[in-house]
Amino acid sequence: MQRVFLIRHGETAWSRSGRHTGLTDLPLLPEGEEDARVLGARLADVHFDHVFSSPLQRARRTAELAGLGGVAKIEPDLAEWNYGRYEGLLSAEINAETPGWNVFRDGCPGGESPGDVTARADRLIARLRQMDGTIALFSHGHFGRALASRWIGLGIVEAQHLLFGTACFGILGYSHNRRDEPALALWNMPPRGLP
Repeated sequence: MQRVFLIRHGETAWSRSGRHTGLTDLPLLPEGEEDARVLGARLADVHFDHVFSSPLQRARRTAELAGLGGVAKIEPDLAEWNYGRYEGLLSAEINAETPGWNVFRDGCPGGESPGDVTARADRLIARLRQMDGTIALFSHGHFGRALASRWIGLGIVEAQHLLFGTACFGILGYSHNRRDEPALALWNMPPRGLP
């Protein structure tokens, strides 16, 4: 039965500080690189039939350090949410301008709306469900949360309830090994031990 390992990239300067990092192409911090190596060791016994990565360097580098960069194909739909005017801002700065703002409900001016991200996630899921075997996806925090929510048929606003740390992974699968019962088999597993 198909299993999809959804993997968030390692830590960057902006993910550490809490800045919204959409399409800004930041490198991993040394700690993020080390976490990606540890993650690779943790996943070393898994045979991946397909490997895909966001085009952004933080995801591609995570795949590389995890030992899968040589087989990873670039998948534009795995890119992070386009934050538009909110790119590089902290949540507190955004909430000062727009009190109560929630990316999964409100989207981003000059960037993607929840509907845009839902369409992108649904398009990717439709393609993934045509594949067999074990799949690795190297992606990002907000998009990864949105993808997991859509995988199990929830509205994108429910993604706000799924935390997804740097260099963590989840497994998207199926209950009772039935394709009509998508489920989260594992979520937010860090590279070292339990969360």
